[in-house]
Amino acid sequence: MTDKPSTGRCPVMHGANTAVGSDVMEWWPNALNLDILHQHDRKTNPMGADFDYRAEVRKLDFDALKADVRALMTESQAWWPADWGHYGGLMIRMAWHAAGSYRVADGRGGAATGNQRFAPINSWPDNGNLDKARRLLWPIKKKYGNRLSWADLIILAGNVAYESMGFRTFGFSFGREDIWHPEKDTYWGSEKEWLATSDKPGSRYDEQRNPESLEDPLAAVMMGLIYVNPEGPDGQPDPLETAKDVRMTFSRMAMNDEETVALTIGGHTVGKCHGNGDAANLGPAPEAAEIEEQGLGWNNHVTRGVGRDAVTSGLEGAWTTHPTRWDHEYLEMLFGHEWQVVQSPAGANQWQPVDIREEDMPVDVEDPSIRRMPMMTDADMAMKVDPGFRAIAEEFRQDPDRLDDAFARAWFKLIHRDMGPKERYIGPEAPTEDLIWQDPVPAGPTAYNVEAVKQRIADSGLGIGDLVTTAWDSARTFRQSDKRGGANGARIRLAPQKDWAANEPERLARVLGVLEPIAADSGASLADVIVLAGNVGIEQAAKAAGHDRVVPFQPGRGDASEEMTDADSFRWLEPLSDAYRNFLKKDYTVPAEELMLDRTQLMGLTAPEMTVLVGGMRGLGTNHGGTRDGVFTDREGQLTNDFFVNLTDMDNRWVPTGHNRYEIRDRQTDDVKWTATRVDLVFGSNAVLRSYAEVYAQDDNPAKFVDDFIAAWNKVMNADRFDR
Repeated sequence: MTDKPSTGRCPVMHGANTAVGSDVMEWWPNALNLDILHQHDRKTNPMGADFDYRAEVRKLDFDALKADVRALMTESQAWWPADWGHYGGLMIRMAWHAAGSYRVADGRGGAATGNQRFAPINSWPDNGNLDKARRLLWPIKKKYGNRLSWADLIILAGNVAYESMGFRTFGFSFGREDIWHPEKDTYWGSEKEWLATSDKPGSRYDEQRNPESLEDPLAAVMMGLIYVNPEGPDGQPDPLETAKDVRMTFSRMAMNDEETVALTIGGHTVGKCHGNGDAANLGPAPEAAEIEEQGLGWNNHVTRGVGRDAVTSGLEGAWTTHPTRWDHEYLEMLFGHEWQVVQSPAGANQWQPVDIREEDMPVDVEDPSIRRMPMMTDADMAMKVDPGFRAIAEEFRQDPDRLDDAFARAWFKLIHRDMGPKERYIGPEAPTEDLIWQDPVPAGPTAYNVEAVKQRIADSGLGIGDLVTTAWDSARTFRQSDKRGGANGARIRLAPQKDWAANEPERLARVLGVLEPIAADSGASLADVIVLAGNVGIEQAAKAAGHDRVVPFQPGRGDASEEMTDADSFRWLEPLSDAYRNFLKKDYTVPAEELMLDRTQLMGLTAPEMTVLVGGMRGLGTNHGGTRDGVFTDREGQLTNDFFVNLTDMDNRWVPTGHNRYEIRDRQTDDVKWTATRVDLVFGSNAVLRSYAEVYAQDDNPAKFVDDFIAAWNKVMNADRFDR
């Protein structure tokens, strides 16, 4: 007897790992998704736990690298020919779109991680054909290997491109470390289609499409764009309305009007738009392309599709007469002509001069004997018709040197905004000037008696709750996304932080009134004393629970001044919720536990670290306003695992009593034992979080709980330290 041959049955479920909707958790759409806390799991990183990119990049031959990047600019490749024989415009657009995804509301996006290599960003319509720019850079990345991240190379290519075309940049810093997995949990909007107009489901605007109503934390006007629609709002030319979009979008990127105008001018002084063909002939984006495309997208296998026939945005033409050199032609072109709306060969709305001399027209990208019509986008026309933008543009037109300086600084800010303080800058071209958007902090003292300060704090009369709360409030503003916030600088004593509702201004002023003299008398910075105060409180609470522990501490934090603080920019760091202190500024449509995950991820904490910190702080008297929600203990002020023990105790039952309000009742007597919120009970309801809670509730893990709490606490207190 012989086995029958296979009938071709597939050994795995079709699409099990790749099909849209294949996630089994989609059966339960309301389940809390913790994936954002594991966004950059070490298992996705091929470099190994001991790899230190910041050490490796310092080994670079910086001059040789720049020479190679500069040479690349004019080494045109037949498979993707350079416009006018120069890749500068393409490389600048690549760097711009990498950096331009940054948003100040939560610090996410930006260029500091090389996330442009992955979906969804690598396949956004606005990033069409930037895959070609990165592939052109591959020989350089291959040559310099581990010493050069993609994140640094992408931005360096844009910077060198400007220099190769005659512009003097403000400088450049290395130090961006690559990620190795898509940031699929970052919120880019709720639309279900690319470039959906504002009347479609999931719009990020109100019904009137008021630019001011643009949904937080978003900056772009629609799904798949970096900034605004170049054709106009929802694709309809209207420069005055586009000006409103431009102003809102760039402010969400932490840019003021002058920086916005400078960036628009400088970005459109070089390069061109591509729309000389039929967009219907383009293949799918990289993430949807067939395997033989090898990671490239938008390929045209119907017509020529490269050089003068390329289609990217759909708009067609250059802004200036000489698009491969830095000059001041853009404003002369914009203000020196009247403009009318026309359609590109690809059918996109753009602006064309009513009358122009042939010698003022740019030449064809492949044949210099042919002149082509210049164009402007609706955003360019906004620089001319909006009174505020126009006034700035006219000043730049009268003073080109001022424009050069303004653009150099704005461009530098754009490509470095998410790198954090300049102490993180690496390389010979990193500027030494302090810039206010870098949130500068002076070096702090270290030659003081730490133990004497701790004793002063212990004898101050401040309670454990006050000590721990003040340190936490100072440190919790840190965002790993753009390295802003944190305890260093003691900005909690300055506007706007001292007045935030989350910081309980009256309580904060009382505590700082005690800690400030201790700092002054001891020679320590207030920033150090605040952190030490939290450590003292935790050590006291641990000892009261029977555990002698010393919380690690490293001195050297400095105290920032008001002059070093951009108060308007810091308003974006205000905590509108803080599950660790059971705080909500108001009721939000997003559940409190989702807000907890967002803040936790920004702080750089893992799910286990979040769990142990929430459970520990509940018993330390740190709840906002002194509420008793989640304080599942009769031993407040002691660092115990009571929160987890009582949360998982099946002698209790859990009863909703109102919006975000619950009671924990004894099953036998029905007596109310404790009250709770959603962020308390989620550690018992969510299967993953409950598994962590059960670990800390075990009879053999009180000491582990204390040690894990201290480790997580120390991580928060030092997250913003770049001198370690």
